Amino acid sequence: MIGDRQLSPRIAPLSGSDHERWLALARGYKAFYKTATTDAEYERAWKRILGEDGINGLGAHLDGRLVGITHFLFHTATWAEQVCYLQDLFVDPEFRDRGVARALIEAVGKAARERGAAKMYWHTHDHNATARALYDKVAKHNHFIRYDYTLA
Repeated sequence: MIGDRQLSPRIAPLSGSDHERWLALARGYKAFYKTATTDAEYERAWKRILGEDGINGLGAHLDGRLVGITHFLFHTATWAEQVCYLQDLFVDPEFRDRGVARALIEAVGKAARERGAAKMYWHTHDHNATARALYDKVAKHNHFIRYDYTLA
């Protein structure tokens, strides 16, 4: 720290006191991906994150303020007993280019290694050039294309 300014983010599990900032960041994430989400869905997600319902949440704090979030989960796969899916990652635009996203990815990677996961993966839109510039530095793009089959 220099004076009272923290140089790198402090990464910690999300806690009850993070709710208001988490909600603002989660809404920013959903808006970026143009995903309609109801207040009830946000509340249900928050309860699942805090309730250890298989969904994990980490927050990045700079200068004592929650500025980034990530949600991740573990699941089985045909060819591995356990893999880690980094489902959501969002950093407040005001705090980008400060290593926050990288620190969150590295923290999820650490959790995945500790849990014995065989791999960690995530998705992003092909137009998300800013995020992809970082992802290309920290991970390998495997050229898979995702399709969603409607169940409802």
